[in-house]
Amino acid sequence: MKKPLALHFTTALIVFSVFPAFAAGSSTVTLDVQGMDCAVCPITVRKALEKVPGVSAVKVDFKTKRAIVSFDPAQTAPPQLTKAAADAGYPSSAEQVQQ
Repeated sequence: MKKPLALHFTTALIVFSVFPAFAAGSSTVTLDVQGMDCAVCPITVRKALEKVPGVSAVKVDFKTKRAIVSFDPAQTAPPQLTKAAADAGYPSSAEQVQQ
């Protein structure tokens, strides 16, 4: 059974309002943050990255030691993101950038 068009529109509206990082004009970078060794570390890394102007979303995974950061490339770039993490005590490296 096909879903009504209104349901598709509503789903898309929810996705783009909840996850603004996926809107046009944003980029995503995966940072390798190997220095995290406790449950508080991802919170510290996330807060440091969220303070960088142009960052729209941050997800830090303790198990994989990675941070996925969505940002506006007109306002910031991976070097500024890795610097923010390093300034918070967590040196990182940019692994993958998606435009």
